[in-house]
Amino acid sequence: MEKKSLPEKVTAALEEIKPYLVADGGDLELVEVTGEGEVKVRLRGACSSCFMGEFTLKMVVEQALRERVPQIKRVEAV
Repeated sequence: MEKKSLPEKVTAALEEIKPYLVADGGDLELVEVTGEGEVKVRLRGACSSCFMGEFTLKMVVEQALRERVPQIKRVEAV
């Protein structure tokens, strides 16, 4: 059985989450996954200028990623 790398796991998890963001006019782009379990993303579309962007990032994206990829420690917008 093929093992996925941490960036591959994060990418797959983000692909599951993205449709919810796109439905509200937003999106995000994976920038980096560090060896320490930090995920850096770039908010796009409506998410980039929404006053709820940080809330969405922490309470939706980070929570969903941590459920799917337990090695993730935090998610940060860059």
